[in-house]
Amino acid sequence: MTEQSEQDQRRRRLAAWRACDRVLWRSSADRRIGERLSALAADARSVYDLDEWTDIYGNGVVGELEQRVAELLGFPAAVYFPTGTMAQQVALRCWAGRTGNTTVALHPMAHPQVHERGAFGALSGLRTVHPTSEPRLPTEDDVRDFEEPFGALMLELPLRDAGFVLPAWDELVAVVEAARSRDAVVHFDGARLWECVSHFGRPLEEIASLADSVYVSFYKSLDALSGAALAGPTDLMDEARAWRHRYGGMLFQQYPAALSALLGLERELPRLPSYVAHAKLVAAALREGLAAAGVPWFRVHPGEPHTHQFQVWLAGDAEALNEASLTQAEETGVTLFRRWFTEGCPPGIAVTEVTVGSEGLEWTGEDVRDAVEEFVRRAG
Repeated sequence: MTEQSEQDQRRRRLAAWRACDRVLWRSSADRRIGERLSALAADARSVYDLDEWTDIYGNGVVGELEQRVAELLGFPAAVYFPTGTMAQQVALRCWAGRTGNTTVALHPMAHPQVHERGAFGALSGLRTVHPTSEPRLPTEDDVRDFEEPFGALMLELPLRDAGFVLPAWDELVAVVEAARSRDAVVHFDGARLWECVSHFGRPLEEIASLADSVYVSFYKSLDALSGAALAGPTDLMDEARAWRHRYGGMLFQQYPAALSALLGLERELPRLPSYVAHAKLVAAALREGLAAAGVPWFRVHPGEPHTHQFQVWLAGDAEALNEASLTQAEETGVTLFRRWFTEGCPPGIAVTEVTVGSEGLEWTGEDVRDAVEEFVRRAG
């Protein structure tokens, strides 16, 4: 597919999703520029005094956001970053300087391993090892018995590419204790940590307290424009600010992203537990609908979602499944599935990610089953 045809297909998808009356979730990237700017201008005054001066190199509204995140996560300080990739680069290299060990233990499906072009090694001189390759977070035994020393254990919560999966609370505590018994620090890749509260049955601050440092994203679940934060001890955050500057992350002004993050914390964060709860209903109805439609092989994973996101696996051609999903949106005004992929799948299998957001709360089990029946008919 040429670059032009890819752009045309993207515009077609965005137009279809935007025009739909019924969706399980709308991405912030589905909206036009004017719509996002108008919404931000209309809503931002509810979270920050817009008569204040704009931020310059991280003060003002950016500092306000940092303080808010530090309080939410129970750390003495936090630092705003333009990207999570940069935030975690900085965190792990700072810890390596303190521990004297540049080896980071993490899952091979973790974001830095799969989606960041080997940045840990290329930019920060870090080496990665994998306590397990199973599609789950490492266990206490995996960490305690791993054959090599490591300076930091990095845990992605939830582990997205394995199906947004989480361990049980007691299992997470045991893993952290096993790392500490090896004199390793623990860092949470918490890009989606916000929605883990329901699964663990613990407040956000208690979850974060298990780690020595935590990274969180503002756009993945909170609908912000962009941005991330790193939270941890004050001296680590002071060093992180220096490395943020060296990595090119000390932007002149960032108030649109910072304001949208404050709005996300105010509006979306309290609603995430309802999305997580409803995702369980949606997943069950999807399973029922696919079975009733006579689909020969499928998997909803996890069977009961740990967060408001999960995977659906089907036997079939990804291109045909994408066309069925898109024509369903265009012709019926209902978006059930968005995009199907084959990366990491066995031959003949495709996977999609399902997210339940505010508009998904309106869907009943019957709505889901009806949409599945229509999708399967189109997929042939």
